[in-house]
Amino acid sequence: MFSLFMTHLQGYKKDAIKAPVLIVLEVICELLLPLVMAQIVDTAIPAGDVRHIFRLGALMLILAGVSMTCGVLAAKYAAFASQGFGSNLRQCLFDKVQEFSFADIDRFSSASLITRMTNDVNAMTMMLAMGLRMLVRAPVMLVAALVISISLNARLALVLAVVIPLMVLVIGLLMKVCTKLFEVMQTKIDGLNNTLQENLVAIRVIKAFVRENYERKKFKKANDELMDAALAVGLRIIAILPVMMLAMNGATVAVLYFGGRMVMGAEFELGDLQAFINYIVQILMSVMMVAMSLLQLSRAQACAHRINEVLNTQPSVQDRDGSAQASLPAPRGEVEFRDVSFKYMASGTGDDVLSHISFTVKPGQFVAIVGGTGTGKSSLVNLIPRFYDVTGGAVLVDGVDVRDYPLEELRNRIGMVLQTNVLFTGTIRENLLWGNPEATEEEIVQAAKDAQAYDFIMSFPDGFDTYLDQGGVNVSGGKKKRLCIARAVLRKPAILILDDSTSAVDSATEAAIRESFQTNLKDTTVIIIAQRISSVQYADEILILDDDHIAGRGTYQQLLA
Repeated sequence: MFSLFMTHLQGYKKDAIKAPVLIVLEVICELLLPLVMAQIVDTAIPAGDVRHIFRLGALMLILAGVSMTCGVLAAKYAAFASQGFGSNLRQCLFDKVQEFSFADIDRFSSASLITRMTNDVNAMTMMLAMGLRMLVRAPVMLVAALVISISLNARLALVLAVVIPLMVLVIGLLMKVCTKLFEVMQTKIDGLNNTLQENLVAIRVIKAFVRENYERKKFKKANDELMDAALAVGLRIIAILPVMMLAMNGATVAVLYFGGRMVMGAEFELGDLQAFINYIVQILMSVMMVAMSLLQLSRAQACAHRINEVLNTQPSVQDRDGSAQASLPAPRGEVEFRDVSFKYMASGTGDDVLSHISFTVKPGQFVAIVGGTGTGKSSLVNLIPRFYDVTGGAVLVDGVDVRDYPLEELRNRIGMVLQTNVLFTGTIRENLLWGNPEATEEEIVQAAKDAQAYDFIMSFPDGFDTYLDQGGVNVSGGKKKRLCIARAVLRKPAILILDDSTSAVDSATEAAIRESFQTNLKDTTVIIIAQRISSVQYADEILILDDDHIAGRGTYQQLLA
C-alpha cells in the first residue's frame, strides 16, 4: 500500500512533506503550553510577580497562535496532497481500464470497476489525509508527552505501563477482525452498485414487464447485505470507544490519587501535577487517534488490494512485442479465419463457442452471417478487431495475423456497429466525429446520407448540432441505429462490420442503406450479421452458423436450392 501512495503522489510530494513538518511544529507548541502553565502556578503566582505572569501568559498566546497556524496550514497541505493523490490514482485506474479487453471487463464487471475507481479510491484518499496528520501527530505527541511525563515524575508515569498495553491489545484485536470485514463490505458495495446499474440500464424493460416490485426486493436484498456488513464493522469499531474512555478515566483517577498524595507529602509540585495530568490526557488521546487511524488503515488496505488487482492485471489483449506499423500491408479488407476456435473461459473448462471455423472474405465482398440465437455470430465478428483473442487457430486481416497488428492500427482499419446502440452525451455531430475526428462537413453529410440518417437529422431545428442525452434516449431505436452506422461509415474503413445493425429499421430503409453501400463503399468489405432474409439475399456469400461450427455456406440461391 505504501508503494501505491508513493507512486501516485507525483506533483504533490512537496505538500505531503510540508504537512507532517507543520504537524510536528504544532505538537511542539502544544507540548510547551502545560510547562509554561506549570511555571505560572509554581513560580509566578506564589511570588506575586504580575509582570512575570503576563510575560508567561503572552508566551502561551504566541505558542497557541503558532500551533493554530501550523495546524491550519498542515490541514491545507494534507488536503492538497490527498486529493491530488486521489486524482492521480483515479486517472491511472481509468487509463488501465481503457487497455482492458472485453474479457478483462467481463472478469471484473463494470460495477466493481466503478466501485474501485470511486469508493475504494476515496477510502485511500481519506487514509492519506488522515495519515499525513493523525498518523504523524499521534505518535509524535505520544512519544514526546511520554518522555516529558517520565521526566516530571517517573514513579507516577508507571500508571501508563498498565493502561497503554491494554489499549494496544484492544486495537490489535480489532484490526485483525476488521480487515477481513472491510473486504467483505467493499464486495457488498460492488453488489449494490451492480444491482443499481442493471436496474437503471434496463428501466424500460422493467416497466414494460411490470417488475418494479421484483427489482425493489432485489435491491433491498443487496442493500440489506451492505447494511449488515457495515454494521458488522461499525459495531466492532464503536466498541473501542468505551474501552478507551475507561482506560483514560482510570488513568486520570490513578494519577490524581497517587499524585495528590505526593503533593500533600511535598514530593511533587501542584503545577507539575496539573501539567502531568495534561500530558497523560494527551498520551491517551494520541493512543485513541492511532487506533482510529489504524482502523481506517485496515479499510484502506482492503481497498488497496482491490485497486492493485486492477493495476497489476496484464490486459489479455495487447500489442505483441515487435508489432510495427511500418511492416504492415496497405488496407485492402481481406479477412481470413484459419481453423479458429474460441471459448470465453480461455483458462477454464468452458465449452467452445466457436470450433474449427475456416473461411475467407475477399476485399470488397459483402458477406452475411446468419444462425440461431447463441450460435456465436457476435463472438465471431468480435475476434476480427481483437475484442477477444482466439483460443485456437488464427484470424488474419490482409494476410497478417491480427495479433501481429498494433491494436490502434488494426481497429483503424475496421468500422464496427455493435449489436447494442451506443451514443454519447453531446451533439449528433460530436457523436459522428467519433468515426473520424478530422472529417469535413461534406464527409459528415455523405456518411449521414449513406446511413439514411440525413433526412431525420435535418428535420431537427438544430440539425447536426442537435443535442443527444446520455445513450441517445431522446431519439428512437431506429434513428440511434442509423447514427451508429453513419459513425462507422465516416471512418471509411477497409472492413465494415454490422452486428444485427439493420434489424431496427424498416425494409425500405434497409434496402436504401444497402444500395448506398454498393455505390459509395464498393471497395469496402462488408460483414453483416442478419436476422432477416431480405438482409442477406444480395450477399456475395452467406455463412450459416450452427452449434459452434459453419453448417452451410454459399450464395442465397445456392443455399435455397
